[in-house]
Amino acid sequence: MVKNETDKTQEVVLFDAHTHINSENYTAEQRAEVADKVTNSAVKYAVDPASNLSSTIQSIENAAAYDWCYAAVGYHPHDSRELEEHPEYLDKIRELASSDKVVAIGEIGLDYYYDLSERDVQRRWFREQIRMANDLKMPIVIHSREADQETMDILKEEGAFSRERQSWFEPRKGPDGELLPDSRVLLHCFSQSVEMAKQYVKLGATISICGPVTYKNNRKTQEVVKNIPIEFLTVETDAPYLTPVPHRGKPNISPYVEFVAAKVAELKGISYEEAAAITCANAKHFYNIK
Repeated sequence: MVKNETDKTQEVVLFDAHTHINSENYTAEQRAEVADKVTNSAVKYAVDPASNLSSTIQSIENAAAYDWCYAAVGYHPHDSRELEEHPEYLDKIRELASSDKVVAIGEIGLDYYYDLSERDVQRRWFREQIRMANDLKMPIVIHSREADQETMDILKEEGAFSRERQSWFEPRKGPDGELLPDSRVLLHCFSQSVEMAKQYVKLGATISICGPVTYKNNRKTQEVVKNIPIEFLTVETDAPYLTPVPHRGKPNISPYVEFVAAKVAELKGISYEEAAAITCANAKHFYNIK
């Protein structure tokens, strides 16, 4: 565990705002081993977002099995083509969204880097899932890659930042203690510009910071952390992907979120303990976890 030099006894509680215990790359035994590492770490909360119906079911099973695990349900843009063949699967997702410890719809969005589903298909089911989240009055976890402006535009068009939606959720405390509207939209693994991050903050969104912030040459995300108030930030791993330094090159696991929190602390000029506490509180607020 990363520790502050002036206080090596203070307990740190970490919240991994986005990890994939449900990863289809894991065998059942590997999943249990990964979960055991989380259980024996400082990570006391983690959200396990789905990418399709099968991973939604796995996420819900994981949430039932582990006290620290919560589920998010939905279709990743890569898998949205499956909904073209089986639109009834989205009805099943809607039904499963009421399961115990399901805290968000996600991860949903657009991915024009891999284009594993046709773009029109991605757009259609992204919109449908935003509408579902609005109907259910639930937080939304967004995946956006090489589709920055269009992701924001669709979110706006579908009312993800509307005053009505903001009225459903408890406001957040801003940098000066003021209460600010909260749209409960989280931009997972944020890799966009400072300017776009500032636009999202004005819309009441939350910016989630991932392992690449620890990479020496990733000044773009580091500038986002420096320029966005910490009240709008969470930390995540996106495990088993995007492993932070000093474990880069190995499979990622949720306990490595400590290195993301430590980098946020360094960039903000605050202690590791403070960064961990604030980002944990932010994630609990976002996901309505008491």
